[in-house]
Amino acid sequence: MGSFCLPSTFSSCIRSSAATNSMAMAAFLSHHPKILPQPFLSTTFRFISLSTSTKPPRKLFQVRSVATPAEGIAGFESMISGTERKYYLLGGKGGVGKTSSAAALAVKFANSGHPTLVVSTDPAHSLSDSFAQDLTGGTLVPVEGPDSPLFALEINPEKAREEFRTTAQKNGGTGVKDFMDGMGLGMLVDQLGELKLGELLDTPPPGLDEAIAIAKVIQFLESPEYNMFTRIVFDTAPTGHTLRLLSLPDFLDASIGKILKLRQKIASATSAIKSVFGQEEKRLDAADKLERLRERMVKVRELFRDKESTEFVIVTIPTVMAVNESSRLHASLKKESVPVKRLIVNQILPPSASDCKFCAMKRKDQLRALDLIRNDPELSSLLVIEAPLVDVEIRGVPALKFLGDIIWK
Repeated sequence: MGSFCLPSTFSSCIRSSAATNSMAMAAFLSHHPKILPQPFLSTTFRFISLSTSTKPPRKLFQVRSVATPAEGIAGFESMISGTERKYYLLGGKGGVGKTSSAAALAVKFANSGHPTLVVSTDPAHSLSDSFAQDLTGGTLVPVEGPDSPLFALEINPEKAREEFRTTAQKNGGTGVKDFMDGMGLGMLVDQLGELKLGELLDTPPPGLDEAIAIAKVIQFLESPEYNMFTRIVFDTAPTGHTLRLLSLPDFLDASIGKILKLRQKIASATSAIKSVFGQEEKRLDAADKLERLRERMVKVRELFRDKESTEFVIVTIPTVMAVNESSRLHASLKKESVPVKRLIVNQILPPSASDCKFCAMKRKDQLRALDLIRNDPELSSLLVIEAPLVDVEIRGVPALKFLGDIIWK
């Protein structure tokens, strides 16, 4: 049984069975007559009500939108047009609602007829929490509820990196170095060691984990069994990792290129003793893995820059700090030729109808941030989607459908 607890002013904790969620019916009710007492916002609420039976409703799942749905149109019709595969990457500052927005978009795509895959490359594994399902196994997990197939996947970057590290250790251990020393070729091995591939994998620069995760997803999508998906949604790590990710392919291209060249020198110098050495096949396997990693990094970069199939959606909240960070993110994305069209602003408050000073001040701060967006040279050209604050955690497919219907219009 999943439970949904509303604020104490409603004095109720409503439980909804997962078995009956598929039978649930969503309906927006008209304005609720209750006015919340202080210190809560005194305003009109809108409801989504999912009844678990045809009898007089005793068990309801209710999400109350503190703010009225945004007036802005997200242009969702253009996002679902066509059957060719498209990628949507959602990113921004930590804690602004990227995962909820990405999960809601995936549910909306699936309910619009697109077989959809939503992938999280964030080590925090928030996607499992959003769907109220365990998605941490590194394999595709079907999500129950949407009209079309929806699968979710949480990539564990550390596990993917560990697989590569294990291979590198097997093929570059002390046994190889000792043998090469005996043949008078220890200097070449020392030079290879100075490139510090092991340290690159043990203490990776920000963005490497995410790059490996996205590269692994690309590896999945190259398989025939993944051809069914026409919409792929990425829930990315916070801004800093995303910015590093943009320049990472060039870094790895240069670093791995040097390693592969040195590998070739070692292979050439030891060609006369391959049969005695007995390790050549494994060494080439390690070199092949390096080369495949480099190639996938290049594909990640090409995917990010493909204006026909990819869009990066920036997610933020109405604070000056978050808006400034979003502006820098868009500038960096534009510099790397990554297409950006939309900006989601979550947690928008409505005008307060009471004398709540805290509410009025919070609203004033938000208006200042929204005005900053309208006048920012980086953000003013984007389609701004204002998403309301809700008074309950968005968790599970019914709640994500509710949020998706608000944001993606």
